[in-house]
Parts: sequence; C-alpha cells; structure tokens
Amino acid sequence: MNILKFGGTSVGSVESISALLSILAKENQQQEKPVVVLSAMSGVTNLLTSMAEKAALGENYNEELLAIELRHFEVIRALLPASAQNPVLTKLKLYFNELEELLQAIYNLKELSLQAKDLVLSYGERCSTFMVSHIAKQQFTDAVFADATQFIKTDSNFGQARVNTQLTDFLVKDFYANNAGKMLFVTGFIASNEANRVTTLGRGGSDYTAAILGSALNANEIQIWTDVNGMMTADPRIVKKAFPLEELSYIEAMELSYFGAKVIYPPTMTPAFLKQIPIVIKNTFDADFEGTYIRHGAKPSALPIKGISSIDEISIINLAGSGMVGKAGFSGKLFSLLSREQINVVLITQSSSEHSITFAVKPADAVKAVNLISKEFDLELQANKLQKPEIENGLAVLAIVGENMKRTPGISGKLFHALGRNGVNVHAIAQGSSEYNISVIIAKEDLSKAVNAVHDAFYTDLNKTLHIFCLGTGNIGKTLFKQLQVQMPFLAKNNDLQVKVMGISNTRKMLLSPNGIALENWEETLDAQGEAADLEDFVAQMKAMNLPNCVFVDNTASPQPVPFYQGIFEASISVVTCNKIGNSASFAQYETFKNTARKFGVDFYYETNVGAGLPIIRTLKDLMMSGDKVARIEAILSGTISYIFNHFKGDVAFHEVVKEAQDLGYTEPDPRDDLNGKDFMRKMLILARDAGYAFEESDVSIQNMLPDACLQAPTVEEFYKQLELNADYFTKLKQDAEASKKVLRYIGKLEDGKASITLQMVDENHPFYMLSGSDNIISFTTDRYKARPLVVKGPGAGAEVTAAGVFADIINVGGEKA
Repeated sequence: MNILKFGGTSVGSVESISALLSILAKENQQQEKPVVVLSAMSGVTNLLTSMAEKAALGENYNEELLAIELRHFEVIRALLPASAQNPVLTKLKLYFNELEELLQAIYNLKELSLQAKDLVLSYGERCSTFMVSHIAKQQFTDAVFADATQFIKTDSNFGQARVNTQLTDFLVKDFYANNAGKMLFVTGFIASNEANRVTTLGRGGSDYTAAILGSALNANEIQIWTDVNGMMTADPRIVKKAFPLEELSYIEAMELSYFGAKVIYPPTMTPAFLKQIPIVIKNTFDADFEGTYIRHGAKPSALPIKGISSIDEISIINLAGSGMVGKAGFSGKLFSLLSREQINVVLITQSSSEHSITFAVKPADAVKAVNLISKEFDLELQANKLQKPEIENGLAVLAIVGENMKRTPGISGKLFHALGRNGVNVHAIAQGSSEYNISVIIAKEDLSKAVNAVHDAFYTDLNKTLHIFCLGTGNIGKTLFKQLQVQMPFLAKNNDLQVKVMGISNTRKMLLSPNGIALENWEETLDAQGEAADLEDFVAQMKAMNLPNCVFVDNTASPQPVPFYQGIFEASISVVTCNKIGNSASFAQYETFKNTARKFGVDFYYETNVGAGLPIIRTLKDLMMSGDKVARIEAILSGTISYIFNHFKGDVAFHEVVKEAQDLGYTEPDPRDDLNGKDFMRKMLILARDAGYAFEESDVSIQNMLPDACLQAPTVEEFYKQLELNADYFTKLKQDAEASKKVLRYIGKLEDGKASITLQMVDENHPFYMLSGSDNIISFTTDRYKARPLVVKGPGAGAEVTAAGVFADIINVGGEKA
C-alpha cells in the first residue's frame, strides 16, 4: 500500500484535480487501496492567515472569505454532476459558517491566540479534502473522507505541535482497519491534542501527515505529488539549468530540505527514515516522470555534489570576548538559552581560539536573541569580558550537499573559487565532520549570482553560461554578433559553453534584458525597445543585474568607456576590449587595470589591441610564463601600412596605393591617422609593457615616413595633392629598394630596453620579406628561439579578423569552469 500526498497546486484548480484523479486511477489498480493525503488549495492557507490577522486588528476580512468560498464552489460545480452537488455544497457551507463565526469571535476579542489560529487554518485542509473526496467518489465508490484530528494526536504546542507517536500509531492502525478496502482521503497538516483541540504540525505539515501514516501502516512508499519534477539540483526559479535528481539518500534530502529546498521538509522524513520507507517526489502535471527517490541505500552517484540549496533571509550574531576562552560550558549555556526561548539556530561557527562564536538565526529572532544574551551575560558584558553582540542583516545561506563530498578532494576549493571569481564575499563558513554539507553565509543580494556560479562550477556536464554586455555596434560589433550566432551550437557541443548577450549599447541607444537578447534580430530589438544611450547608466545596470561569469566587451575606439574599466573590474566583471586607448595611455593606468583585475580575480583580455586576430599577446605571455627570455621583438603591426608597401611596386604611384587602401576600407577616413605611425606606436607600447617595460608614449621613437608637407596638409584632399607633389620622394625610396633587391617595410623593434619604429629595406633573408596583402607579422627572438625566431603572421586588418580576436578573448574568459 502506498501513501499519496498531493500539495496545494495539485488541488488548486479543476485541471489539477482532474490530473490527480487520473493518477489515483492508475494507483487504484494496485492490490491495496492507496491512502491519499491532501493539502489546502494553493494560496488558501495564506488567505486564512491573512483573514485571522485582519480580524485580530479589527479589519474587514469578508472579501477573502468570499473568495475562498467561490474557489471551492466553482470546482464542485465543474466536476460534480448537478444531482451530487447539494450535499457537498451544504457541508462546505457549514464549514465556512463555522469559520466566519470563529473569525467574528477573533474580531470581537481583538486577539489571535495560537490555538485560535490553528483552528482557523484547519479549514483549508478540511474543505479541500472533503471536496476532493466527494469528487473522487464519482469514480471510486469506496472513497472516504477522513479528518486527521481523529487519529493523529499531539501535545498542545499550537502552531508546531509534537506528535504522540505511540498513541497516533495505534489510532491510525485502528482507523485503517475499520475502513479496510476503502480509499481514504485524509486531511494533511492538522491533528488534535488530548482535549481534542485542533493543532497543526507546522511547516510542511501535510508531508508530515503522509509520513506519519506511512510509518504507522508500514507503507511500501510515500509519494509526494507536487508541481516540479522531483528534487532539483538547485531552485529552478534561480537556476534555469537546474535538473531533477534521480535518487537521494535520507541524509542528503534532509540537508537539502533543511537549507531551503521547499519540495519536502525535514520532519517529513523522520518517520520514513526510521522505518526505511522510500519517499518519492513526483509531479502531478507530468505524472509519467519517474521523479526523485529518497531511500536507504541509494546507489552511488557520479555527481560531486547532489544539490545546492539556500535560505534567502538570515541574520548572523557575532559574540566575541576573552571571557569565552577556555570557559567550559559557555557554548552550552548560550545555545540552551536560545533553545528554551524557541530560537532556532541555523548555523554555528567558532574560532579555534574560542575568542568568538558566530551563529545564524531567522531575522525575526535576531533582536530577541541579542536581548536574551545581553541579559544572561550581563556581568561578563559589564566587566568587558564579552563584547556587545553584533547583528548582521541582509544575508543568505548557500549550502552544497552530497555524500560524495566526503570522498572527493577539492570540493571546498571549487566552491570558494566559484564564489571568489564572481566577487561573492563569504561572511561565515560551516562544515560538519560528516562532510555531507558545506554552508556559507553571503550577502542576500549575491545569492542568485552565487547559486548560478556554483551550479556551473560543479555540474560540468552542463554548459557554462557567459553573460556579455557589448559596447559598440559598428563593423566589429556587428561582425562579432554574426560570429556568435553561427558558432553557438559548436560552443555548446564542444566547449560546454553558452554565450548570452545581456546588454547592447551604441552612441544612440542601449538595451539590457534579464532574459538575454536574441542575436537573430538584435538590431530591430535595439531600435524598438532600446532607451537613450547613457554609458554610466549602462554600466550601473550591468552591475545591478549581478550575474555570474560576466564580461564587458568594448568594441569601440572611443576614450569614453575607459574610465569605467576599473569600477567594472571591482564589480568582479571581466573586460574584453579591442579599444587600444586604455592600455596605451599612461603606464600608471595600464598597471592599475592589470592589478585591479588580478585583485578581483577576473580577466582582462585585449589581444586585438596589437594584432587584430593574431595571437601575439598570448604568445608573448606564454613565452614569459614558461621561463623563456625575450631578446628582441620585431613587428609589422599595421595592416594598412603593410598593404600599402606590399602593393607599392612597378609603375604604380604611392598616392594611388594609398587611395586604393582607403577605398578598400583598410585606412581611417584620414589615411594620415595610419601613416603617421601613431596607431603602430600604441601597439608597440602595449607590447613593450606586456614584455615588462614601464614605457610611456615618449619611450617609443617613431620615424616619419611622410614628408612634413603631407602630414601638415589642412584637409584629406590637400593631403593627396601633397602626396602627388612628393611623388619623387616615394619613387626614390622604391627604386633604391629595388636596386638592392630589397623591399620597403615599416618595422617596430623592441631590443635592449628600447622601442623604435622605422622605415627599413629588408632582403630575402629577412622573415618580413615575403609579406603580402594586409598581413601583420611579428618575430620573437628568445633564448629558446635564437637561431630561428618564432614568427606569427596573418591578416592584420578588417572587421572579420578583429571580431574573431574579440570572440577568442570572450571564449578564453569562459575557458575555465569557474
């Protein structure tokens, strides 16, 4: 025989009750009839509580009472034939009349005792169970309504009554025997004391009722039917990627449920645990799903942890002082005091020096606890042997749970790395010697981010999600979105990575969405839904979303985003940028960015600052990290200048090649912005800094390749005229190179602590001789690459390669399961 308990959502509507009846029809085919335990209709218990409190305050409660009546009557009229409705409606009306009289009494007395509140709340389960039992009777003629106050007996601790197990077991067995062969529909949550006064079993009371009946009747299993597919790895309202667990041990389930997993409550499991009766969490709205089994001897799991649960409202009290050190029985006295006053302590941690104790309680109990401590330890406080207890509010508890934690090294390291990586500060830590649970107290505002980050860290079979916020929708930004859209399936399949665009901004409009922005139509969405662009507000909203694994992507060439970098790092958000301005300004700023990113454990990637899509910075970093010493770096780092000199041959004039490069989009609107060497200088400056030199802009010497008249021309049109007028100068350069069988190259060099950019002629023995198109090239001469330098070569201009470099940097941020 099985016990089937149905929660409030399972009896909350015509559709859900119809689903419940279908489940019972399958269960009824078993050899023994099930025992069915029902909660109040969803939301009714809250309404009853509100009505009772309003009555005590002398406020009107009639609207809520009418709403409850109507909900029940509508279900009756929908699911019962007209001929069977009157007896049920009459009984329910009697219940509601009794409830109204009770509320009127509370209204008159202006007092709500716990006993009166229990009686008010009992009508939720009574009405729903009576209603459903009579609806079921149309299909199961042996259905019987059973009021649990007849056979579940408790003490008189109203609101949280303790069950008299021995007497209850006897009465349950007797009631069941007297109704042999019938399908019992039992009210959950409610019981009665020795004087037959109604009591309630507290939070999760209907589940507890099911467990009490299951234990007394030695049931095969206890089924808890709810509105989710079993116990999940985390709260699905917080973690969209949470998935149901197939099996849990009793201890794992107790740990998870104690720390906030609301699918089942700790007292529920105690009777089942003692009798080793399996508990199954199933979904009324997906009845074919197997659900989660909680049982003795659960089979081993490959998962490092079983689940992550949390309490989103908690306060901690810090008690410190020399009067605690070496004083036997101090902790016992403290926690006995709190226990006597019904203050539940959620978590305890104590320093090894015994100088301080930190413990967590519900926020509603915090002030009361401090007052009790101050009174109990008044002498110690006056003698300054104890400091005044301190309360910290606005906190939450996150707990990871699992039997495998005991046998898996590095679990705590992975937990704290995931939290630290995302800027989540830990206020207190607790871990039992059994190693089934590690609990941390964090800021409530960080809870969602923390749970998602930890879930990503432990469940490696799932895709890690990177949340990116993109600034700039020019050629590079647009191309990046195209590349992301195409590559998403590959990243999910091969890299366990999902990149989710959460925000987009340009100089006109900005849009941030908590659900992400679809890349298929991002331009239309930005235009239709975006608000006026405000960079400061964009960054503020990004921080306020407080998401895990965040990346700020700067695809602009503007100085405006750069001052925000440091604050972004301090919010534990990584930065990926193709904007050279930040790293090529003062060395102090460059160093600050690096140090801040390192301090807050986030990434700062800017590969495209130097070589577009080429892995130049990464190669230099790998050489230095592996202990190699760089003797010389030579580079051509301007795709524009590379293109011009690669095509400046034969009879073509210099100004014609420059114009051709501009027409192809390789130059800035004013080609002098490329040809004056300033952009090249910034790249060499960043490269030198990454090589370990504290260089400023003035430390990079630049040889001008253009005559002064060309550089000083007032307009672009005049610039081209000056190029033509100076054609002989450029022709001579070309002819001198050809005469010596060499080619012209504008080369940057870093050697012996000096950086320079000069126009050179190189022969066929030089690695830069065979350069073509708009390629960039860099040569590293090191201790390991001395005879033959390490050369990196490839396209150095264009939106495609630059966007690809930004894309690669984003993927590198997500390369570690943080």
